[in-house]
Amino acid sequence: MTTRLNRQWRLAARPEGFIKDSDFSWTEEPAPSPSEGELLVRNLYLSLDPTNRGWMNEEATYLPPVGIGDVMRGLTIGVVEQSSDPNFPEGSHVQGLLGWQEYAISKGAGLTKLPENPAIPLPAYFAVFGHIGMTAYFGLLDIGKPKAGETLVVSAAGGATGSLVGQIGKIKGCRVVGIAGGEAKCRWLTDELGFDAAIDYKAGSVLEGLKKHCPDGVDVYFENVGGEILDAVLSVINLKARISLCGLISQYNAKEKVPGPYNFANILVRRARIEGFIVLDYAPRAQEAFADLGKWLAEGRLKYRVDLVEGLDQAPRALNKLFEGSNQGKLVVKI
Repeated sequence: MTTRLNRQWRLAARPEGFIKDSDFSWTEEPAPSPSEGELLVRNLYLSLDPTNRGWMNEEATYLPPVGIGDVMRGLTIGVVEQSSDPNFPEGSHVQGLLGWQEYAISKGAGLTKLPENPAIPLPAYFAVFGHIGMTAYFGLLDIGKPKAGETLVVSAAGGATGSLVGQIGKIKGCRVVGIAGGEAKCRWLTDELGFDAAIDYKAGSVLEGLKKHCPDGVDVYFENVGGEILDAVLSVINLKARISLCGLISQYNAKEKVPGPYNFANILVRRARIEGFIVLDYAPRAQEAFADLGKWLAEGRLKYRVDLVEGLDQAPRALNKLFEGSNQGKLVVKI
């Protein structure tokens, strides 16, 4: 019999700047066998997210850093191949932090059993009915608290989270302006997703674009980027503006400390509020988000796009797409 191999990416070094091939090691070893009370999962899809980069650093984020030599942490969707747990029968699909590998052993803790609905492609449980959908939904509605008629600005609007945020803003009656990189992304936002305007940060001044497309200022800002884009938005926020701080992707690869926003004083002057959040905080309310997201998706009011990369061997290079801004929609590796 041929031994079933488990192919893995392990962290080999703490990256400096953009990740390199040498920051990982590719290993192949016999696939593990589950013991009593355990299950064997064959991973089918791997989610690539900006937070992966933070987990590679020596400093802890909201989770401990990945250890040198350990399998790289990552969220996967897989199929249960062997199980003695009635909660996760063989053939069922599950989602969990099972890592950058083909096979994983689990005792069930932290796993979510996915509905067997042939109408929903498995990657949609990353792009809508998972951490991305929850991030967009709660980050905008709980923290941003948009009201009809207000102006909402979304950075990294061509990405998985930002594209959903803008559409939810339109559903709630806002004027929505997205900031994205490249003409194609900007056309997608306005022509397909219904954004009122899009600013191409690669083609000109973001501040001038904000002055043009947000003549009445900005009431709600969904922040994914930080840096110069955050500074530009802070210069045009309105009285009592709300800023939902989801990410700071522009500085995740920085080799030195990044200075704070130069227009930070406007938080005081405009009596604005800025609040950071982690999607794990909202896990108990997941079904609340999924009910609305599913309804809007069925009604055609919400769209999503999956940027699918073929092959686990491509994961390290593909992750850099997030920081280059070359992905469009949810970045997923088909293992």
